[in-house]
Amino acid sequence: MANQTKGGAAEAIGGFFKAIGGFFSGFGTAVAKGDLFVKLSLLWWGAGYARRKQYIKAVIMTALEAAVILFTIFFAMDYVPKFGSLGTVKAEKVFNPDTMKSEFNNYDHSFKILLFSLFSFVVWFAAIIVWMKNMMNVYKLQQMDEAGEHINTFEEDLKTYVGEKFHITLLTLPVLGVIVFTLIPILLLVFVAFTNYDQNHMPPSQLFSWVGFTNFITLFGGGGLTSTFGYAFVRVLGWTLVWAFFSTLTTYIGGILLSLLLNSKKTRAPKFWRFLFVVTIAVPQFVSLLLVRNFFADNGIVNTICDNIHLTGFLKDIGLVGTNYIPFLSAPGWAHVMIIIINIWVGVPYQMLIATGVLMNIPSDQLESAKVDGAKPFQIFRKITMPYMLFITGPALVTDFVKNVNNFNVIYLLTQDVYTTTDQAMANSQAQEVDLLVTWLFRLTQDYYNYKMASVIGIIVFIICAVFTLVAFNFMIKGDKEGTYQ
Repeated sequence: MANQTKGGAAEAIGGFFKAIGGFFSGFGTAVAKGDLFVKLSLLWWGAGYARRKQYIKAVIMTALEAAVILFTIFFAMDYVPKFGSLGTVKAEKVFNPDTMKSEFNNYDHSFKILLFSLFSFVVWFAAIIVWMKNMMNVYKLQQMDEAGEHINTFEEDLKTYVGEKFHITLLTLPVLGVIVFTLIPILLLVFVAFTNYDQNHMPPSQLFSWVGFTNFITLFGGGGLTSTFGYAFVRVLGWTLVWAFFSTLTTYIGGILLSLLLNSKKTRAPKFWRFLFVVTIAVPQFVSLLLVRNFFADNGIVNTICDNIHLTGFLKDIGLVGTNYIPFLSAPGWAHVMIIIINIWVGVPYQMLIATGVLMNIPSDQLESAKVDGAKPFQIFRKITMPYMLFITGPALVTDFVKNVNNFNVIYLLTQDVYTTTDQAMANSQAQEVDLLVTWLFRLTQDYYNYKMASVIGIIVFIICAVFTLVAFNFMIKGDKEGTYQ
């Protein structure tokens, strides 16, 4: 099975590169075998269409070419030539003898140069793809003309895009949205990671520049004796993975067990109990978390109760507590455990609803056969219920793990203004023991303007989530698991 899975992955990769090779091969064929007007389309995009009397397409492609040229001259050339240095002129006020006033000079802005250069690269890349595809299309028209085949009019082409090619019409806007709102920000994040963009290099008063892999070296333990980012990174990464594992596992198993309990015939008033748990979903999560944070604060109601029943004194006597309160959310260890426990209360109801829907669809004949064969409830749960749940909810489980790696709300809302690290090395890196990579990233940008290190951490988070997702889904799809339940 493993060999089959590896073979499938290799086949998919091979198919991808084969498709790219076919695209370039088709372009080369069009250039080599095209007639004069096809070759002229290398310079004038509408030439091939004009030759085949598709004048509207010729106008559209000519206008698109003109737009790319104007974009390059009047926009891209203001930023791309400065991409290598990210600017050299700082913002300063200089005296203008004409107006007799102090005015800002014609300064460079490193972030604008980086952003608009990146945008220009994306536009140019898209233009190159359109240019190559255009060459292949006009060559295809040449072949159809030579073979005496019917060439669609512009109106007929439009009808195909609301008919057999309607999927292309539907996907156009989403693809543009992904490029503008997802691809470009991700690429910008990657580029910033190779600069020294921080509070000491804030444009326009200060410029930032390229520093290569210096930030990555710093994060992984380099950067000199004064750098503590490597120390903080190991601890934050470790807690991130521990948190993601236990928060996903506890809510998943808890949701299944709670659903089994509420669906049991022995449970009385199941609708009432289900309502109580669902109420936690109806209340906005940030409200619940802020209330719980106040409950478990050093001077909160829970600590008051613990002190009144002498639990705090007992824990202090046996050495588990060194203060006059229980540091539920303000000390390492205690805070880690409490965050996971509170997350169980917040996350289990969601998993309970999902599990309830899945459990209702378990094949009843399998359960009845198991009972007839003398299987105990635990055996049924282990051999039938859990395998079926994992099969159905496996993709959602992977998503939950990735979501918990980036679970900003629970960590930040429970610990903000409550937890303060006493580890000087962590503090020097603007990190805390309860931080996830994503909350550390947020603190670096929001509080300390250390965009360069935040970008590096963002890349690491992406790599962790991508690798885990690929490995997990690769494991889930191997074998004929679907046939087992049919």
